[in-house]
Amino acid sequence: MLDRAVISVRLATTLAEVRAAQRLRYQVFYEEWGAVPDAVGLSEQRDVEAFDERAEHLIVVDHARAAAGIDHGVVGNYRLLRSEHRDSRHEFYSAREFDISRLLRCDARLLELGRSCVLRGYRNRPVLQLLWKALAHYVSDHRIDIMFGCASFRGTDVSSIREPLAYLHHYHLADSGLRPRAIGAHQVSMDCLPKEQVVPARAIKAMEPLIRGYLRLGAGVGMGAYIDQPFNAIDVCVVLPTADLATKYVRHYEREGDLTLHRSRHADAAIMDEVA
Repeated sequence: MLDRAVISVRLATTLAEVRAAQRLRYQVFYEEWGAVPDAVGLSEQRDVEAFDERAEHLIVVDHARAAAGIDHGVVGNYRLLRSEHRDSRHEFYSAREFDISRLLRCDARLLELGRSCVLRGYRNRPVLQLLWKALAHYVSDHRIDIMFGCASFRGTDVSSIREPLAYLHHYHLADSGLRPRAIGAHQVSMDCLPKEQVVPARAIKAMEPLIRGYLRLGAGVGMGAYIDQPFNAIDVCVVLPTADLATKYVRHYEREGDLTLHRSRHADAAIMDEVA
């Protein structure tokens, strides 16, 4: 069992920590999930994208590993890209697979979540709680209205996840005014089973844990899915208004003191105390 006293979550503050997060992403997505790296990724053993330069990187740190000199102790990651960090030349990652024009027109503060991963051995409830609680503080700190991003099913065989996709289509489509839509030659319909043939409990059980977590927080999904062959994944676009998230997580922590999350000021110890 992991000792919660040596695990914390904070924003990366150095290039070395960002590169450690990229190496973690390579290990999880390419070595474990079977994604196909480009030449740069293969040679450097890092998952590197242009989006990384404009994003902030929320990292899970095992301080025992850091003290032992093991890649700065980084064992988890979320890439965070706020709407003010994009411009006319730089789009969100999700726009490669989905038409997100409705989101962009809604005059809300947006946060794109990407590259979520946790090292095998750390994928447990306490670590995930730490990650989500820190994310909730980030959302409150920057007054984010809507979080969104691609969430993946492993593999590219649509027939193997027909019921989970159909469940998402019939029960969890995002509000029509915000709803993304899969685009391009690799889009697929999620309306692959009639609603009466879907058993919700079974469909939910067959989903990736991250997608289940988004749904529990009230997320909806876009219309259609996208087959990401190089990443060996089938993506759905998740849309999560943050009002409920802020209510559920942040107000409780405010009673414990100021847990605002900044680059130079972290709430690691106080957040860790909240883990059961």
